[in-house]
Amino acid sequence: MITSIRKLEPRSIWNHFSDLNAVPRPSKKEERVIQFMMNFGKKLHLKTIVDTVGNVIITKPATKGFENRKTIVMQSHLDMVHQKNSETVFDFETDGIRMHIDGDWVSADGTTLGADNGLGVASIMAILSSNDIQHPPIEALFTIDEETGMTGAMGLKGGILKGEILLNLDTEEDDEIDMGCAGGIDVTATRNYTEVSAPKETIAFRVSIKGLQGGHSGMDIHKGFGNANKIMNRLLYYGFEHVNLQIAELEGGSLRNAIPRESFSTILVDKTSKETFLSVMNEMANSIKDEFKTIEPNLTIGIDPVETPLKVMNLEVQKGFIKSIYAALNGVYKMSPDIPELVETSNNIARIVVRNGKISIACLTRSSSESSKKDLTNSLKSCFELSGFEVECSGSYPGWQPNVDSEILQILTPLYEKLFGEKAKVAACHAGLECGILGQNYPLMDMISFGPTIKGAHSPDERVSISSVQKFWKFLLEILKNIPERNS
Repeated sequence: MITSIRKLEPRSIWNHFSDLNAVPRPSKKEERVIQFMMNFGKKLHLKTIVDTVGNVIITKPATKGFENRKTIVMQSHLDMVHQKNSETVFDFETDGIRMHIDGDWVSADGTTLGADNGLGVASIMAILSSNDIQHPPIEALFTIDEETGMTGAMGLKGGILKGEILLNLDTEEDDEIDMGCAGGIDVTATRNYTEVSAPKETIAFRVSIKGLQGGHSGMDIHKGFGNANKIMNRLLYYGFEHVNLQIAELEGGSLRNAIPRESFSTILVDKTSKETFLSVMNEMANSIKDEFKTIEPNLTIGIDPVETPLKVMNLEVQKGFIKSIYAALNGVYKMSPDIPELVETSNNIARIVVRNGKISIACLTRSSSESSKKDLTNSLKSCFELSGFEVECSGSYPGWQPNVDSEILQILTPLYEKLFGEKAKVAACHAGLECGILGQNYPLMDMISFGPTIKGAHSPDERVSISSVQKFWKFLLEILKNIPERNS
């Protein structure tokens, strides 16, 4: 039994992935991984540049006999989602990812693994560093900050790349070939509130939501996973109805693109209402756990006494806050009318912070339809504005419109069937691939997306199938051999 990541096959990918995962690379803090990739390209004596926003581009000439093939852009993003379990001691800014093997899966120790999109990066590195793999001219594009802002794709200027075909290696099912994806927009609601002195003769409790699966806020949004922010709000609404509880502070969720796994609040109740409070809250907690017992078997809801804080939110704002979270849509808004079982439009109520007189609610709204994205954005905006919030909509990026006549798609589909004896699932995905954004400045570039099987992306449950990496590698090598010749 293989216990070392570096001894897994194909060794070149896993060795590069191990090297990459030793470099801290959380979104927005990619300075070290940018330098890592620069050093990698220069060590190979390949043309290596960094553009104005931090994307790294490494160019490799074609191998003998492939000089007349179309130039391809191989693209993956350098950053990773930085999620960890609350009890895990880990610093994403200084620590390398701790990986282990469990059967056919590689995962991390209480953190995200970074297979999204580190395995895509490692695969490109394996091609660039090879001496015996046949391939056409290659432009390797390593983008930054895909997970929290699409900064790299947004900032890539037209004219830098010469490639005619783009291979995006960021799809997470090895039997799927993606030809479209959703766009997105950040919806952020904020408001101030007056802190008032905690009433006399009150006691405080810390309410905690833990143990949820979390997951990718696009790819997993339709699976019915629990959202810690919505569950917390149900408890607060119920408690406020019965014992007039007051919120001192609240923090739930982390990143916009991750379904919230945990939420914590500190609330006050009158001492005389203690028993009633515990009774109604435990009743609701048990109902919620029973509701989610199949899909969220590890959900825990804690209600524990803590030291009474000095300040709480004023009741009028609290009432509007709780009602607005209840009313705001979380999950699927609309299914695609064109592609069966594809989510068209959704929202993730990703992060809520109530502290020191300020409320912040961060959402990520996704859609493959610009008009539907705008529709849901307006719905959320209206909901929050009715409770006195200011709403900012920012970071909008387009989806990737499917092209059924794509030349590279016509190459990949029969090639997949020939290699694996079954048809690939040709689809669009409800994730924010960079293809749609890159297509704005490179409208003539033919694009496709594929990759190995990754489960639990954007959560500490993230894991990648070892056998699927081998399958993906076989597919990728054959694709490189079958890139068509230039037209001229």
